[in-house]
Amino acid sequence: MEHHYDDDCCCGALQVGQEVPDFELEIYDPVNGDFNKISLAEQKKQGKWTVLVFYPADFTFVCSTELADLADEYENLKAVGAEVVTVSTDTVYTHLAWKREEKFLEKASYPMAADPTGRVSRIFGVYNEETGLDLRGTFIISPAGVLVASEINFYNVGRNAKELLRKLQASAHVAQNPNEACPARWEKGDKTLTPGPQLVGKVYDALK
Repeated sequence: MEHHYDDDCCCGALQVGQEVPDFELEIYDPVNGDFNKISLAEQKKQGKWTVLVFYPADFTFVCSTELADLADEYENLKAVGAEVVTVSTDTVYTHLAWKREEKFLEKASYPMAADPTGRVSRIFGVYNEETGLDLRGTFIISPAGVLVASEINFYNVGRNAKELLRKLQASAHVAQNPNEACPARWEKGDKTLTPGPQLVGKVYDALK
């Protein structure tokens, strides 16, 4: 069941299973070396998965390693049918300067979005009102615009892009095969589960 999100609701951040409200962000495009915009509506129109990777700030430490790790998996993520967008409260001009100066970002070719007012960050519950920075939030949005995966880490714990790829592949698989479920550590090509009365108490046997 899908639930709609009220942008004016005081109940907190968007929850998994809810429809994500349309948003638009200004981006720095490292491929073209130019500024542009990206919107969820356009992503949905193109039938793409959308992966949002929020991080605290440009020119910081753990963030540099995370964005380098993400660059290593970017082509694999795109192969699943996704666009990856990194987001912080910095401006697009700071993104450009960081990309130019930081060697860890040499291979980064994904859109780098700016959310200086924190509007989109607040939708996903990653905006820290006290610091004006984002927490390390990763969100997978289906081509239908539904939030299917959510992860939020504090400032001092970096993420793993290979795990992000695994979760995206699993999400894409069950979207195409709605009667199946992916068990722990499932990777592309592994056995899946088909929930039902016959599987109760027999999961071990089903996966052997």
